[in-house]
Amino acid sequence: MQHTLLLLEVLCFGDDKMGAGGRMNEVNTDKDVLKRVPTEKTPFEISDLKKAIPPHCFKRSLATSSYYLFRDIAICYTFYYLALNYIPLLPTPLRYLAWPIYWFCQGSSFMGIWSIGHDLGHNAFSEYQWLDDALGFVLHSSFLTPYFSFKYSHRSHHAHTNSMEYDEVWIPKRKADTMYSEVLNNPLGNLFMTVVRLLLSFPMYFTFNIHGRPYNGFASHFYPQSPIFNNSERKQIWLSDAGMLVAFYALYKIAAATSATWLFCIYGAPLLVMNAHFIFFTFLHHSHPSLAHYDSREWDWIRGALSTVDRDYGIFNTIFHDVTCAHVVHHLISTIPHYHTVEATKAIKPILGDYYKYDDTPILKAFWRETKECIFVEPDEGAEKSGIYWFRR
Repeated sequence: MQHTLLLLEVLCFGDDKMGAGGRMNEVNTDKDVLKRVPTEKTPFEISDLKKAIPPHCFKRSLATSSYYLFRDIAICYTFYYLALNYIPLLPTPLRYLAWPIYWFCQGSSFMGIWSIGHDLGHNAFSEYQWLDDALGFVLHSSFLTPYFSFKYSHRSHHAHTNSMEYDEVWIPKRKADTMYSEVLNNPLGNLFMTVVRLLLSFPMYFTFNIHGRPYNGFASHFYPQSPIFNNSERKQIWLSDAGMLVAFYALYKIAAATSATWLFCIYGAPLLVMNAHFIFFTFLHHSHPSLAHYDSREWDWIRGALSTVDRDYGIFNTIFHDVTCAHVVHHLISTIPHYHTVEATKAIKPILGDYYKYDDTPILKAFWRETKECIFVEPDEGAEKSGIYWFRR
């Protein structure tokens, strides 16, 4: 009975945060959402934003954070239990329908747990760094993510958001890259790139730094000598690799004891869904026609941090712990725990004014629009030396 109630919770999520992004913002018109965010230096500092946020929003409660983690694990186990015990009992035609439903639901559950691992990397779970790292290492390794490697590159992403030279991920292409600006800049090319992104970008980013900034030397999250990392971090990259090896060995033993098909159906396919979720919403975090990128002549930290967008994913706001609808405040103060980010966003919106970007475009429509409109970046005509770049198609 308890498992059934947990399943209903993840399907219905009748708590007061559902649709938080939608209630948190007024409905915008298409013209509003495409209005450019100001690029002038902000009239406020990060200290002004921190003062506006209620003090309790900064409190990292181990009990509250653990509740969300164990809730997500219980939901994940519920899906596993149902798939293992009931899908094989269905008639063959219904099994072909039930398995993809399970894959999507379980992959979404995986993404929720992975998001908590992401918070652990920011030390937004508890007051204890060692505990956050230990839990994050186990959680991310379980989903074939190198925990410390991602923690350090992601920290650099937060430190250099939307910098043309130094951001770590979703580096925009330039018009001179004709493979993107000409060859693939058509509906068929957009569809091809969308499929490749959703299926392959997650492992390719960690392995070959796809979508990452260019480096001298081999840049990989699995290579301890990678230029992504500094010397003080390299020992923990070895630890990340060890965690991955243990995870792969465990999967090998499971496949040997059951079958590769069983492992794919129970774990592999949901993992692909999780990967697609990650690429989907991180692409949408950092791709929008109204947001600028800056080179070293113009970039500063606070304008870079504000060059991201909040969106309303409906039920998925709750499943993904509001990383979708409260991403702007996360870039400004990444140690705020996820269960306070919506409240913190409401608190700083009056100060941010036009510097805050929210887009309530239906999410699939927004994704297709961004794949068509955000092909490469260039300065405005006549402002080639401004250091400010906008998405083009």
